[in-house]
Amino acid sequence: MMKYSVFSLIKQALNGHQGWPMAWRNPEPKKHYDVIIVGGGGHGLATAFYLAKNHGIKNVAVVEKGWIGGGNTGRNTTIVRSNYMPDENAHFYEWSLKLWHQLSEELNYNVMFSPRGVLNLAHTEGQRDALFRRGNRMRLNGIDCEWLTREEIARAVPHLDCSDTPRFPIIGGLIQRRGGTARHDAVAWGFARAASNLGVDIIQNCEVQGFVREGNRIVGVETSTGRLSAGRVGIAVAGNSGRVAGMAGLKLPIETHVLQAFVSEPLKPIIDTVVTYGAGHFYVSQSDKGELVMGGDLDFYPSYGQKGNLPIVEEAITAGLQMFPILSRVRMLRQWGGVMDMSMDGSPIISKTPIDNLYLNAGWCYGGFKATPGSGWVFAHTIANDAPHAFNQGHTLERFANGKVIDDKGAGPTPQWH
Repeated sequence: MMKYSVFSLIKQALNGHQGWPMAWRNPEPKKHYDVIIVGGGGHGLATAFYLAKNHGIKNVAVVEKGWIGGGNTGRNTTIVRSNYMPDENAHFYEWSLKLWHQLSEELNYNVMFSPRGVLNLAHTEGQRDALFRRGNRMRLNGIDCEWLTREEIARAVPHLDCSDTPRFPIIGGLIQRRGGTARHDAVAWGFARAASNLGVDIIQNCEVQGFVREGNRIVGVETSTGRLSAGRVGIAVAGNSGRVAGMAGLKLPIETHVLQAFVSEPLKPIIDTVVTYGAGHFYVSQSDKGELVMGGDLDFYPSYGQKGNLPIVEEAITAGLQMFPILSRVRMLRQWGGVMDMSMDGSPIISKTPIDNLYLNAGWCYGGFKATPGSGWVFAHTIANDAPHAFNQGHTLERFANGKVIDDKGAGPTPQWH
């Protein structure tokens, strides 16, 4: 890693950054790779990094139709947690959270992970009992959590309306203090640089347009820049999973939906944790720049459009105002939409496929960003060994055929299937 003095940093700031080296290489594609990862988001880059680091497979290409960080990796609310109920999800997300806590050191890149805690509010006795059940399951799996009374929440989050006047008064909440937030762009950049330093080729502006098959075996991909042959191919394209898998003849048990996020003008520090409002599906945290980063419910109609709309803005902010009345005086700075693939049971698919040499990383619903390091870790293991790791053994495609679905009520709402 190159080091810079204070004077060189000032020089680069004044000359338009003309002297900075590239964070990762921009190589010409080779004709053949041992592994090709389709998708240059966080999951794809993490997979490539762990293939090289953990398994010594360095003849790897990550092909991305746009630029690194231009997709869903940069279109989320940056929340990291492991407060899941079923054993399959609990063990997987807890491993991912442990990786988050050491990720900046592992990548030698500051991903700005902040374990500020994730607080889930309860407004009814039924929600309280549901959070008790989730908390008990978490503790049985060795995962930290703590129940806070309304008085404790009022002291921890003073701008939260903890009075008896809201339509849905707060009666308590479950907090996971090891959860928090990270900088989504930095995560993509950190994995990209670290993977490139290990020999992985990152090929941007290279759209996959088809797969090369020999019988039931994938042997390469057709791209906008030409054909690339491969020993194995992994798909990690988030909300575009259905479209890309369809090119290989796979029909997936998923739908693609838009999930929107909203950012306010910068404010002085007022919230030092992540707060989620269970009665209205609203969540908020404050960035290091002072902006309030807010999210709401998804658009329940399927869409590939990475854009927002006014009805969801109104719905999310209405929910936010019920909990934080001070938001009525805050101006909105920007809004965006990210597309995500929703599986039938609300849990991810990290799996071999019925087609030889083709592997799938999809169906992340609300859990995509928080799973980034864990997903790459187990997906790399699955590709390298042609078999799942214990952490993703239950997340196969076959579970939808054999009835062993992972119905996790802690994952967030699931789409309405027809």
